[in-house]
Amino acid sequence: MKKADFIKSVAEQADVSQTTAAACFDAMVDTVTGCLKEGDSLTFVGFGTFSVKHRAARKGRNPRTGESIDIKAANVPSFKAGKALKEALN
Repeated sequence: MKKADFIKSVAEQADVSQTTAAACFDAMVDTVTGCLKEGDSLTFVGFGTFSVKHRAARKGRNPRTGESIDIKAANVPSFKAGKALKEALN
């Protein structure tokens, strides 16, 4: 499902215009991004938890040349599915 399909589905289910659904989606993404940038986690009970995990610096290898390279440390987004979401899928 692409973003446009998702927005169309949300608009139909919520009985709002696609413009309104798109604005709400963009606001939600901005809010989640802002929360994660601050280092906080965001939990939707039953759906899941968005959080930030720290990935340590490490050595890697260029597969083309075999040369060893340094990979910088990074903060990466993480999502852990909640119980209700897991149960809905199984």
